[in-house]
Amino acid sequence: MKIFKSNFRILSLLLLLLIFTSCNRDGIELVHDGQTDYEIVFMGNATESQYKSAEILQRYLKEISGVELELVDESSQDLNKNKIYLGNIEGEDLKQQEIAIRTENKDLYILGGSDKATKYAVYEFLERYLNCRWYAPEVEKIPVSKIIDLPALDYVYTPDITTRTVHSRLFYDNPDYAEQQKVTQESFPTYVPSARVHTFHKFLPEEKFYKSHPEYFALRGDQRLPTQLCLTNPEVLAIVKDSVASLFEQYPQSKVISVSQDDNQQHCQCDNCSKIDEEEGSASGTMIRFVNEVAANFPDKMISTLAYQYTRKPCKTKPLENVLITLTSIECDRSAPIAEKCADFANDLVGWGKLTQNIRIWDYTTQFTNFFAPFPNIHTFQPNIQLFRDNNAKWVFEQHSNNPSELFELRSYITAKLLWNPDQNFDALLTDFASGYYEESGIYIKEYIDEIHAKLMEDKDFFLFLYGDPSEAFSSYLSPEMLSKYSQLFDDAEKAVAKKPEILARVKVARLGVDFAELEASRKNFTDRYRLLIPNDEGKKIINPLVTTLLDNFKAITAKNNITLMNEMGFTVTEYLANYMSALEVIRMPNVAMGKNVVTNTKPKKYAKEDPMALTDGALGGSSFYANWLGYEGNDMEVVVDLGEPMDINTISLAFLQVTNHVVFFPEKVTYSGSLDNEHFENFGTINNPFPLTKDSKVNDIQFFKLNFEKRNTRYIKVRATNTQTPYWHHAAGLPSWIFADEIIIN
Repeated sequence: MKIFKSNFRILSLLLLLLIFTSCNRDGIELVHDGQTDYEIVFMGNATESQYKSAEILQRYLKEISGVELELVDESSQDLNKNKIYLGNIEGEDLKQQEIAIRTENKDLYILGGSDKATKYAVYEFLERYLNCRWYAPEVEKIPVSKIIDLPALDYVYTPDITTRTVHSRLFYDNPDYAEQQKVTQESFPTYVPSARVHTFHKFLPEEKFYKSHPEYFALRGDQRLPTQLCLTNPEVLAIVKDSVASLFEQYPQSKVISVSQDDNQQHCQCDNCSKIDEEEGSASGTMIRFVNEVAANFPDKMISTLAYQYTRKPCKTKPLENVLITLTSIECDRSAPIAEKCADFANDLVGWGKLTQNIRIWDYTTQFTNFFAPFPNIHTFQPNIQLFRDNNAKWVFEQHSNNPSELFELRSYITAKLLWNPDQNFDALLTDFASGYYEESGIYIKEYIDEIHAKLMEDKDFFLFLYGDPSEAFSSYLSPEMLSKYSQLFDDAEKAVAKKPEILARVKVARLGVDFAELEASRKNFTDRYRLLIPNDEGKKIINPLVTTLLDNFKAITAKNNITLMNEMGFTVTEYLANYMSALEVIRMPNVAMGKNVVTNTKPKKYAKEDPMALTDGALGGSSFYANWLGYEGNDMEVVVDLGEPMDINTISLAFLQVTNHVVFFPEKVTYSGSLDNEHFENFGTINNPFPLTKDSKVNDIQFFKLNFEKRNTRYIKVRATNTQTPYWHHAAGLPSWIFADEIIIN
């Protein structure tokens, strides 16, 4: 390994030597032995942006060579000096997004069709020809040489994807870094700030209109519900038009507004809406007809709408030229490229492309239920972006986690690079980042990425879901054997940079994904390595030292790096750690129910293999309902635990999960009762939900419904949890809600 690293360094030095000393009679010598006869000339009436671009070029050339080139405008040129011309020369006729870098008669031209393109051209020149790198904010690699020789250059490039957005605070909080990577500095550039997506409820708030005008809202069955709007109601159209006009008046600089469905599938099924949807062959029919009516009133603005879930399938009506279709891929399996495992989306993309040239892709790149879960989809980034590009999508929004998540810096960087140039060598790009950002440890992190992706690809039937859970992969790419292997790779990575504290800190952050997966595996009590409790030398059960170390590291690293969120529902790192500590307390409690038989009197559905023994198996559920929670959809939960023999008890406790955006609510109440014969039950007491569901309820939470009572002698414990009906104001109104329970504690 040391020989490989030495050879790698030698090759890198040779590459730099070739870049800076290549002799070409058609090339130019910008700097030689710390001297230059070049000056930087910005063309025409230089804007502030052009001047900044010139300063950027000046600064990095000085950082490389130690020589500061003078900045001049056209009228101040020194006729005895060679030139670096910057900007857009009259007669070049560059497109707005186009960049050009060329040498001509000993002069260098760095040109862009706009101010923004000129700045991109500067960064492209520095990166492509001088080997500069910007791996993250404040992490740049700039070579040093007293000689800068360039071969003859004639590079012209126009990005096919003209608006490139990566949903990452690395770009939103660091405008310079966004420009270095050629992506937008905000998530919805040129949009009305308060109307970017899912806007129906903003135009017609339920609080204002529902009680007085229920006919404005979606008919579901025999009831109007404020889930979506009735798009064939002319009064709704008039209100939306007025709202759009008011917002454009309030934000005159904005060019785009979203007129789009709310984030649910409860669309209107009244006779008029249903008739149009049938004529159009899709529920997008009513949407496009409605949005076209709005767009016709604002011909100089763009009206954006969603092709999302029930509106994703193309209709027959063509959107107007000022309608932007935002097509989303939220349902897709992320284990392989979209074209392979989500062909229906690819077909919809082609279909919309036949109707309009205005397509904005809204794609997804992370697991939103668990930001730090290892999510091996990086190999799909390039083919997916190429698919979008090949189908004429000019605007691509890649929804990353915004907040830090698994391999956050790497994912943000790779995605931005591919949006700019989808056809570059992917493995070289990944290797360059790994070796540049993680330095000597990069080979191990690259190996980890390759290993976990290869393991997933062996499992052809695995559905890698944006709203999944690491527990789904414990028999696949997160098996105990693979987790141990990944952990060893990160051990090696840390050793490789042990004497470089700054790089070591980056490696520890990158390791959070594997640490999180190991913590979640330990909840399941899989193996001697991955379990919450282990016996000590005296046979007494103690907390697994590995779990303690993982928790301590997770707490320290997240705190040091200002990492606060575990998922998009707002579940915090602090809450995760507190929940885990609570689980450790629970698992150490005396529990006469542990391992005891459980019979369910009402039918569970789908999760935990519908096995009621999940309630007494000692494997504790986490913040996601995939993780060992027994689920009931639309019905109450009733189970009976057989303690095996009569016992004196005085405490019963059962944990319940809440994930309100997924229609998972705490039960309305939980009643505990006991029996000696499994026929005649005595009511021990009822616990009402201490946190009744409201619009302000915590989205993601876990609560224990604990009952203390006078000592009773009993054998059979009945638990009945009453489901909370989905309220009319919830986005899933009219749909059944879920109860999720795990681990009953009886003493």
